[in-house]
Amino acid sequence: MSNHTYPLILGVSGASGLIYAVRALKFLLEADYRIELVASRSSYMVWQSEQDIRMPAEPTQQEQFWREQAGVAVSGKLNCHPWSDVGASIASGSFRTLGMIVIPCSMSTVAKLAVGLSSDLLERAADVQLKEGRKLVIVPRETPFSLIHLRNLTALAETGVRVVPAIPAWYHKPQTIEDLVDFVVARVLDQLDIDCIPFQRWQGRR
Repeated sequence: MSNHTYPLILGVSGASGLIYAVRALKFLLEADYRIELVASRSSYMVWQSEQDIRMPAEPTQQEQFWREQAGVAVSGKLNCHPWSDVGASIASGSFRTLGMIVIPCSMSTVAKLAVGLSSDLLERAADVQLKEGRKLVIVPRETPFSLIHLRNLTALAETGVRVVPAIPAWYHKPQTIEDLVDFVVARVLDQLDIDCIPFQRWQGRR
């Protein structure tokens, strides 16, 4: 049973970089967090493109799928929602949460959030965090940014959204792809005051 009072929403959009979502889920579940996960419709195609894997649509099967990808069999609590279920619990402001992370976050999702459009559950859940004044962290995975992208990101930042691009560092001397990914994920979780990833923080010049 989780020791954390409220769940955290994890949104996975159709941007490249699903490894960021998988690693975030791994550390959160291992730290016994309650996770409400919603993957957008286009993320199914990204799984196929990046990993040649078909993600199941049925929530129970999807929970097993994500746990297998994260390598966490029983820790934490994971509840998966269909992308089209705009009547789900996380679509309501009365459903209390710790906040929401959209990782990775496509520029299409950024644009819709910036103008208040909610065409699926992921976008609706994020919009709810905005209207309720809760923490929303987005992890854009795109390069280069166009002026339109930058203006949309600025609009979100002005409302209090934390924008954490998937830009790794090298001062911790990464040896693997996971080391690079985990640095970004740790900085994302820092925005929610969650410290559950062992990584070398900057200690100053020696």
